[in-house]
Amino acid sequence: MEKPNNKPFTPIGSPKDTSFLEGPHSRFTEFFFLLDVMREFIRGFRKLHFVGPCITVFGSARFPEDDKYYELARKMGSELVQLGFTVMTGGGPGIMEAANRGAKEVGGKSVGCNIVLPIEQHPNPYLDVWVNIDYFFIRKLMLTKYSYGFIVMPGGYGTLDEFFEALVMIQTKKLKRFPVVLMGKEYHTELYKHIQNLVKEKTIHPDDVDLFLFTDSIEEASEHIRKYAIEGFGLKRRQDIKPLSVLGEKSPVLDSA
Repeated sequence: MEKPNNKPFTPIGSPKDTSFLEGPHSRFTEFFFLLDVMREFIRGFRKLHFVGPCITVFGSARFPEDDKYYELARKMGSELVQLGFTVMTGGGPGIMEAANRGAKEVGGKSVGCNIVLPIEQHPNPYLDVWVNIDYFFIRKLMLTKYSYGFIVMPGGYGTLDEFFEALVMIQTKKLKRFPVVLMGKEYHTELYKHIQNLVKEKTIHPDDVDLFLFTDSIEEASEHIRKYAIEGFGLKRRQDIKPLSVLGEKSPVLDSA
């Protein structure tokens, strides 16, 4: 029998997130929390106002450059630009870096919503625009708000959270039928089996499995995005929105917040 782990638990994350999750505070503290949240929303909206329409690519920060999934994400990033989209990611290394890198290599736009963490997360070098965010729930909203679809690459808890949240929002019709693509058939084999088991146990409807495409093919993913994002929403290529100097807005080129 293994000895119990008696090491003290040390929370990992933004101090702001940690404080937020502690429970009720004084009314004074809660008021300033709301102001801080509003400040982050406004900063994110201002920074990302000019970047769309986007497709967001989710995936692990831990895959190295020589990994096959890094290369798959890199190719997918390039393909999304060819379709006319800006590539949006969580802004960090690994899969996120690969998708942003692929976008930049073909002359496309590349943006990131970077979560402030004491480990792992730092903006990758292939971003035109990024915003640093303290709260996970704000970051997730930003990654959704500006996107017309989601590519889910291999990843960990965070990637699965983003995958299932997108599906729940579409399943419950809080979002329209945005395309969701789960890539990495070998990596996600057991996950897909589990989703089939949810149908068997009748905790989801059989049609709910059709809310996402499960594939390794760049071509299939591209066609799925074209069908449900471009044709589904009648998207057309348009010129960039010009910033208004009276509002202190600047052209989003190699900028950060």
